[in-house]
Amino acid sequence: MTGFLKKSLPHLFVFLGFIVIALAYFYPVLQGKEIFQSDIAQYIGMARQQNEFRAETGEEPYWTDAAFGGMPTYQLGANYPHNYIKEFDRALRFLPRPADYLFLYFIGLYILLLVLKIDYKLAFLGALAFGFSTYLIIILGVGHNAKAHAIAYMPWVLGGILLCFNRKYITGFILLALGMALEISANHFQMTFYLLLLVLVLGLVYLYDAFKKKELPHFFKAVGVMVVAVILAIGTNATNLLATKQYADFSTRGDTGLTITPEGAAVKTEGLDYNYITEYSYGILESFNLFIPRFMGGSSAEDVGTESNIYQELLKMGASPVQARQFAQSAPTYWGDQPFVGAPAYIGATVIFLFVFALFLIRGRLKWWIVGGSLLALLLSWGKNFGFLTEFFIDYVPLYNKFRAVSSIQVILELCVPILAIVGLSRFLYSEESREKKMHALKWASIIVGGLALIFLLFKSVLFSFSSDTDSAIIQQLGMDFLRALKEDRKAVFTSDTIRSLILVVLVAGALWLYLQGKFRRNVVIIVLGVLILFDLVVVDKRYVDSDDFVRSSVVNTPFQPNAADREIMKDNGHYRVFDLSGNPFNTARTSYFHNSVGGYHAAKPGRMQELYDFYLSQNNLQVLNMLNTKYFIIPTEEGVVAQQNPETNGNAWFVENVKLVQNANEELLGLKGLNTKKTAVVHSKFREYLSKTEFSTDSLANIELVSYQPNELKYRYSAENEQLALFSEIYYPHGWQAYVDGEEMPHFRANYVLRAMVVPAGEHEVTFKFEPQVVKTGSSIALASTGALALLIIGGIFYKMKRNRNTF
Repeated sequence: MTGFLKKSLPHLFVFLGFIVIALAYFYPVLQGKEIFQSDIAQYIGMARQQNEFRAETGEEPYWTDAAFGGMPTYQLGANYPHNYIKEFDRALRFLPRPADYLFLYFIGLYILLLVLKIDYKLAFLGALAFGFSTYLIIILGVGHNAKAHAIAYMPWVLGGILLCFNRKYITGFILLALGMALEISANHFQMTFYLLLLVLVLGLVYLYDAFKKKELPHFFKAVGVMVVAVILAIGTNATNLLATKQYADFSTRGDTGLTITPEGAAVKTEGLDYNYITEYSYGILESFNLFIPRFMGGSSAEDVGTESNIYQELLKMGASPVQARQFAQSAPTYWGDQPFVGAPAYIGATVIFLFVFALFLIRGRLKWWIVGGSLLALLLSWGKNFGFLTEFFIDYVPLYNKFRAVSSIQVILELCVPILAIVGLSRFLYSEESREKKMHALKWASIIVGGLALIFLLFKSVLFSFSSDTDSAIIQQLGMDFLRALKEDRKAVFTSDTIRSLILVVLVAGALWLYLQGKFRRNVVIIVLGVLILFDLVVVDKRYVDSDDFVRSSVVNTPFQPNAADREIMKDNGHYRVFDLSGNPFNTARTSYFHNSVGGYHAAKPGRMQELYDFYLSQNNLQVLNMLNTKYFIIPTEEGVVAQQNPETNGNAWFVENVKLVQNANEELLGLKGLNTKKTAVVHSKFREYLSKTEFSTDSLANIELVSYQPNELKYRYSAENEQLALFSEIYYPHGWQAYVDGEEMPHFRANYVLRAMVVPAGEHEVTFKFEPQVVKTGSSIALASTGALALLIIGGIFYKMKRNRNTF
């Protein structure tokens, strides 16, 4: 036991060191502050209704009416029964946010480097290099928490796979099963998909190696162990996966059957649009900002200070010093291909140098799967700038067309580069390789990396224009003289950061050279490199995420304040919807924070609602807004926003006289044009079996009203002398909503492209809609069984290893 404690002590100190560093970087959390994340503010707006319902009732609604007329909460933080892996994840994230995610970054890569048999001191260094990679810090600043979460668990998965391939089947199984379960529970399937691409590259490299060495039986045995681990990991997340898949088909990622645009052009029916997928395509030249942070100007809103050329130019143009300073704080220095960049995806000049250095020292499988995965990620990140590969993946690689922002695949680079860099450094410091070979690697890495920086520095005016496609708009607004000043500032930040990267490369190369000359001891080199790497990355990180981004907790938890229009609308305690015309209603959750909104904010909006917006709501079509029970509009005026009541709304439910049967989604949506939605319903012919007729006689006394409302249960009472077709201003979702008349289940169907409808019998009756998703019940049962099986296998594996170790001694 004493030996075990002695071996564990360094790792304990590393663990504590990660805690201290994570809290030190995000030190305002120790003052009770929280980081203001724009995406999280939108999430809070979207999730407020379900969170309040859960707090008041202790129940999980699984449905919200606060956004897009109604949608499942599966991608809004829904809690599922028997989701024990999520509880384990919460235990790992014990630090205040966002320090918890930075801590997970550190721990993940540290574990992976230990699997690769790297000394704990170098593993500590590699973990810092990974965790402080600028892109990983930036996504914490803007609130891409799920993305950060999924990235943090990638090294666990890779570590488990490598252990299995190295014949450590039990340990590999445990680490892979836990890592994959946590990876899936992070709920960012785009990141998990990118990890899968890297794993495929790794697998192909190991398959080729096993074939060469005639070790195919071991290879397939390892794969078998991994398959079991992954199946159980999937099972522990069954509810979320099944529910997400179900909703994905209903969302903009699915196929509604619509084949035309509002202009009448043909449209892709499955997956996302090519232009939407590739909107954020990394420029080929822009990739050098992995090495030089402001190679392409940095962010779209860079602080260039009062010494900048544009500051002086603005003063000449008549701006006050305050106005000029404010503009200079968010200068458009970025001149790359993407529409907007929050920060460069800087990996670090120090880390890039060590990566290139490692290419000359490392041989074998590790080098080739890392290089192969990195190269694939880089090429795919170029998107439309490397069109033939991107188009191939969109057309032929399953699921690739479900994700946008192709540039984000560079997270694979940000994972792979530090791994190889640290493995190469370990080979340099600990291996018995000849001094000549190490000097050869050092010489060529210095020539390649340092020489590249020097060429950029000396020939920048020849090689680069420092011009952007958006410069024409700048000329129109501010004139040619301002653009010239802006280009000089772009050149200035390029020059300063290139010099910075060159100096860091020289310092790292110098430290390694001094070690080879016997001037530095091994630990001194590690300390020097650690200081250089931290200085390199943290200084750049602080440009984009620092203490100024932290605010009082109350500001984070209540990101929106009611305006005069909100206060006026909230006096109405009924059930209705609000359409906010003060901005883009389908790109904000502000309205959802206070009201049941027609719009909302989500990466995967309900597909039919998005199409309804594109065809009608964006044109303020009153008949369509009426059928959605849009009782209030928020209108911008010169004095501010005001609430305008809509007296024509159809209400919560109504009876219609006529049915217009159509044959496809195109006719179904186009059929709403000019339709009197109070009298006529458009119904797809596939629901014909639920209609006894297409004309219904209504009497003047027939009425239907909502008498009880909860997000997951609505009750209506009606009276009618004849059988009626009732339309409900609620979104039709075929998976989970059940309709009952006086407690007896009755069929309901879709009408008017998005709404619920049902034929109701004559008389006085009560109609109830309940959201009872079977997918949650089924998934929870699978999750419970999978978690139990996984726990038993892990416990059994641990006891087996302990017994075997005792027998060894």
